[in-house]
Amino acid sequence: MQQYLIKTALFLLFFAPLSLSATPRQALVPGGLAIIPLPSFNSETSVTFNDNRTTLFNNGGSLYALAGISLRTKPGTYYFKINQNGRLIEKIGVQVAKKQYEEQHLTIKNKRKVNPNKEDMARISKERVRKRKAKNHWTATYPDVEFIWPVTGETSSVFGLRRFFNKQERNPHNGLDIAAPEGTDIKVTANGTVIEAGDFFFSGNMVYVDHGQGLISLYAHMSRIDVKPGDVVKRGDIIGAVGQTGRVTGAHLHFAILANGVLVDPVYFLPEQQPARKLTKIE
Repeated sequence: MQQYLIKTALFLLFFAPLSLSATPRQALVPGGLAIIPLPSFNSETSVTFNDNRTTLFNNGGSLYALAGISLRTKPGTYYFKINQNGRLIEKIGVQVAKKQYEEQHLTIKNKRKVNPNKEDMARISKERVRKRKAKNHWTATYPDVEFIWPVTGETSSVFGLRRFFNKQERNPHNGLDIAAPEGTDIKVTANGTVIEAGDFFFSGNMVYVDHGQGLISLYAHMSRIDVKPGDVVKRGDIIGAVGQTGRVTGAHLHFAILANGVLVDPVYFLPEQQPARKLTKIE
């Protein structure tokens, strides 16, 4: 019988894999991140979490595996599996805790943005194909994980909120909304390549940037887009401006991060020296 080395969640909870000033930061909750160090890794090694591919990255000369924890994840033990030459050599368990997210109720004046008509639905269906392709984009390059804030401003809507538009429940909020005046420059959060850009029904003007290993950042509701697919961007480059396009109640940037297709709370990637988290009436 094949023997597995199984490490418990306590290993991860009490072992800090990154320096206190570095990002990303581990958070073993739905919408959070699970991170493990990889002391012995070669080209024949692969790592999965809950049987899905993970993001590998370098930090301070050491290699780590990072997995996004879906908002739909129930409390319990989930496993990183480390394989070499097609054989499982190590299995590391982490304990995901429960997290209760609050509700947010918004009034949208353009009712079609809540209940689209037939023509709108045809457009939305086509856009879903583009979004799915961008969401599942993957390149072998190790990502730059020293993220910066794309915009400075008040946090007007946090990740994970249960959302109600005109009293109708919709999907939970899957990003971080940062309120700023329309026209404020938006900086790309880390080095990467633009893989999608355009006008979307709900998201308005939106840009996807690939950082490598399935780590992707997303910028929505922009007033303008200054980049196109294929553009190589460096941390801090201007990629557009804050706006109020798509389904909005005011000017802001909707900023999201995907880790191999899983939307996670961006705050775990951003420096802790962040604008005060203060809820306002702006979406």
